[in-house]
Amino acid sequence: MKKIDRRKAYYVVLDTETCNTIEDNMVYDLGFAVVDKRGKVYEKFSFVIYEVYVGMKDVMQTAYYAEKLPQYENDLASGSRKMVSLLTARQILRDVCKKYNVRAIMAHHAEFDHRALRRTIRYITKSEYKYFLPYGIEVWDTEKMARDTIGKSALYPLWCEQNGFMTKQNPPRPQMKAETLYRYMTGNINFIESHTGLEDVMIEKEIFKRCMSYHKPMRKKLFED
Repeated sequence: MKKIDRRKAYYVVLDTETCNTIEDNMVYDLGFAVVDKRGKVYEKFSFVIYEVYVGMKDVMQTAYYAEKLPQYENDLASGSRKMVSLLTARQILRDVCKKYNVRAIMAHHAEFDHRALRRTIRYITKSEYKYFLPYGIEVWDTEKMARDTIGKSALYPLWCEQNGFMTKQNPPRPQMKAETLYRYMTGNINFIESHTGLEDVMIEKEIFKRCMSYHKPMRKKLFED
């Protein structure tokens, strides 16, 4: 195995897919990757959570992207995704963070993923475990980062207005969804987000990379205004 360059800062980009209601959602798909600020991927993981995917078959039919379930079956059969228990996924994430001395764990609109993981582990373990993410590692939100960098550029707001990617707020604001940001960054206005964990991580790590390239102050932490 290649030796880890300790001079670099490493980060984890994470994404979840959930079933059940928004107020009481459960994580069935967890993807994450170890990256540096240039977006280089060092390791990546794609886990299907056994207790939810198998143990909650009826609830799985409520998944927002339930039409993708046959894809999951194919991916599990091919080995491109691995089915693990929630606690196994939790331990692997902890081991990876320790291995790379990860500086921050991030997601796009991180509040959603943070709450979903916390809710799922409390439910599955009957509150024996209350938190999924490792203690002491900062949680960052690439949506906040993008809002303070890409969103404040001269071109992005104009591009959103010209292409109909404005929010329904009054007054309308440029969308900060990962899919919209990636469309802008790649110039592919027809790009459709996969809405599967690891595949979406590959989009979000590019947003992180772009934000870091601005070399300017930005909000990063989940729990800061």
